[in-house]
Amino acid sequence: MSFGFRALRVSAALSCIVAMTTALIACGGQKDGESAAAARKPQQAGQPVDPARAAAHIVGARVAAATGDTKAAEAHVLALADDMRRSARMPNVMRPIHRESARVAVRPLPGVKSVIWMDHENLIVMVDGQRHRTMAKIDEVCLALEPLGDTLAIVVNLQDATARNGDEAMTLSRNCQLADGQRAAFQRKRQIDVVDRETRDAFKQMQRKQATDAP
Repeated sequence: MSFGFRALRVSAALSCIVAMTTALIACGGQKDGESAAAARKPQQAGQPVDPARAAAHIVGARVAAATGDTKAAEAHVLALADDMRRSARMPNVMRPIHRESARVAVRPLPGVKSVIWMDHENLIVMVDGQRHRTMAKIDEVCLALEPLGDTLAIVVNLQDATARNGDEAMTLSRNCQLADGQRAAFQRKRQIDVVDRETRDAFKQMQRKQATDAP
């Protein structure tokens, strides 16, 4: 491939990404900064593209292309495209997580009794008690999975193996890189429990109302 053709391809790709990035930044607004001293948290997707980071990649790609360093230019373009993919909540299909490796990585975590896959994206983690059925435990699981691939494709489902009633038996679920209730692009929200939380809450409310109305 000739230098002129590669430079033209990089320039065309960069122009498209610049336009898309500008639109994403305009729609999403400024991204809140995070303290470097904060405790380590799982990677986060679904956030607006960072304007400063996007600008740095755009400038870097243009400078590299102008000086003939097409590899550096392509690296900046790919990095910016990856930021846009994550902003759009698109898992990286080139970095799938191996199922057995995931089980091996999660099983030694404190409070974990067993780990099984429900399907290619839902990981069921059985924990020992309510103190381990928390969002913080999901963070631990996700951090253990990060070296294995893109955790944006994974939903962690915590279940208490020692549950004594229906409330304690409810599954706590979250995508590793998204807020509670959100899913990655094209990722369906799987019903894990036999009775969903909304139905259970509605039934409890009806029971309380009946008890209040009783003579």
